[in-house]
Amino acid sequence: MSTNKKIAHNTITQIIGKGISTLLGLIAIAIMTRYLGQEKFGWYITTISFLQCIGILIDFGMIPLTSQMLAEPHVDNKKLLKNLLGFRVVTAFVFLLCAPLIALFFPYPAEVKAAIAITTVSFFAVSLNQVFTGFYQFKLKMHIQAIAEVISRIVLVVGLWLIIAQKASFISVMMLISVSSIAFTLAMYLPARKMTRIALGFDWPIWKTIIIKMWPIALSIMFNVVYLKGDVLILSLFDSQTNVGIYGAAYRVIDIVAQVAMMFMGIMLPLLGYAWSRNDRATFKQRYQQSFDAILMLGLPIVVGLFILAKPIMVFVAGNDFLASTKPLQILSIAVFGLYFGAIFGHVAVAIDKQKQTLWIYITGAILTLGGYLYAIPKFGMFGAAWMSVFSELYVGILLFFTIKKYIKDPLHKKTAIKVVASAGIMGVGIYALPQLHVLLLVIIGGGIYAASLFATKAISPQFIKEILSVK
Repeated sequence: MSTNKKIAHNTITQIIGKGISTLLGLIAIAIMTRYLGQEKFGWYITTISFLQCIGILIDFGMIPLTSQMLAEPHVDNKKLLKNLLGFRVVTAFVFLLCAPLIALFFPYPAEVKAAIAITTVSFFAVSLNQVFTGFYQFKLKMHIQAIAEVISRIVLVVGLWLIIAQKASFISVMMLISVSSIAFTLAMYLPARKMTRIALGFDWPIWKTIIIKMWPIALSIMFNVVYLKGDVLILSLFDSQTNVGIYGAAYRVIDIVAQVAMMFMGIMLPLLGYAWSRNDRATFKQRYQQSFDAILMLGLPIVVGLFILAKPIMVFVAGNDFLASTKPLQILSIAVFGLYFGAIFGHVAVAIDKQKQTLWIYITGAILTLGGYLYAIPKFGMFGAAWMSVFSELYVGILLFFTIKKYIKDPLHKKTAIKVVASAGIMGVGIYALPQLHVLLLVIIGGGIYAASLFATKAISPQFIKEILSVK
């Protein structure tokens, strides 16, 4: 199969897989919110957010780092992959072993502390997936990751139905989370084993190279903890678990839609890095512009749709008990805009090896956001958390754009962006005028209006789709 066809297949399967896993993820949230209720769902959100913070601390940027290093010329990929896995296992084991111990010092209910200890297993499994994901990105075989995610979500949804049937406890739900993550890891590991020898490497010269390349990414990710997950973690310390559950329900919806940007940039990163490392500026410029246009087309209708349809979305996803999640979701929808652009320019920084030059953005963003959280959350609760999340995402996204602009001399064309904004506005007016319809029907109608507007304004064309998919 040619490279262009591989890229097209990679993209299409990712989109299909992400669509299915997103649907299953929403089903899982719907089941959990209704079964657990506000307080116990708050326990779940607190547990996951705590471990995500620890998980981010041990992330070290392994996904983009793996993809970037494997794409470098004259690299022994098998030997490098062994050492990336060895490095990941050691760091994950050390840090995740500490998570339950750290949790003992937090003023959480006993159930939450027990859940953290149990669910640590899932985060160990997820940490291994980061290397496999980077490997599949390099190989242009991200359909494997998509299939693995779908398998994991199926295990989760089926398991939740069984838990409901047995009227099992909250702890049983958290054990299921770990089982689902292990299923994900196995589904990632088994195909990789057929493509290359999977083993753990402990070659210090290679580890030294990994550390040198990763430390700016790792440091930026450590500061990312503050503005990505600090809101939920600090909210759990200053507010009730019920309010954590209300805020967390909205946050989980945002988490799901955020994955779309990460999925797309995960596809584009090895292509951008490959073109840049070989000084192919024409191809890089083309891919960079395509990434910008595509992310805008994906992100803007999501922002508009979430803001206008926040109430029916929360009722549909989580039930009437979580109607109070509407306002937080509307506020957080604005943050999605910054998050999507942060995803573009953050991945581009890795592709052009300018991680060190963007580090100051994450450091200052973390300091400002932490101060904001500590002021706003005790005073305004979940609304303070939501507005500070908006600030942090926009701050990082905007500054990344201007920083990357210094190193990529070719400016991004705004012609398509103007048409996308107009199309999203038309879609927004359309769905706002039809409040009596079911939310699923509104999503379908809104998608149709948006697509028609994109084609009518010539923001998108069959040629553009072919270019994005690299079908020539």
